[in-house]
Amino acid sequence: MALKPTIFKLRITLSDIDQAYYDSLNLTIAQHPSETLERMMARVLAYCINAQEYLVFTQGVCAAEEPDIWARTLDNQLTLWIEVGEPSVDKIRKATRLSPAVKVYSFNSKSNTWWDQGRAKIKKLTASVYQIQWGSMQALAAMVKRTMDLTVTITNDTAYIADGNGSCEVSWVSLRDL
Repeated sequence: MALKPTIFKLRITLSDIDQAYYDSLNLTIAQHPSETLERMMARVLAYCINAQEYLVFTQGVCAAEEPDIWARTLDNQLTLWIEVGEPSVDKIRKATRLSPAVKVYSFNSKSNTWWDQGRAKIKKLTASVYQIQWGSMQALAAMVKRTMDLTVTITNDTAYIADGNGSCEVSWVSLRDL
């Protein structure tokens, strides 16, 4: 019998100072049985960093042909493709053919190795790549509850995330920014 995903509800008060974007988000996210809390929260963070109209979580882990997050126009044109983790160079190449904007958010302890091995090939593609600091992702994962009320403030490649019990800082660096 297959394991079922775990459902999380998030209410996020988002303030992106750099983009002058402010919103209240009500998100429902499914954690795939094979997905860690760090990866799930990396998806939430990538969503917040790129928040815009028509941005949605896809089937992600369940659908190899889809990204983790994408944005489409009303006429179903793909405008943004977001991968979380360490996708293959082939998947990034395919994404750059399908979408005018591709972003990758690498976040775990093997991120440096993935980047070192794929850097030369990825730099030939029109994709932006960011590395989220692993230690801060672990701190964010420690805050996870099934229902969360979060305040997320983004400025200068850092997200300040707070709930009623505590807070953490999650920083990222640009490995390749277009």
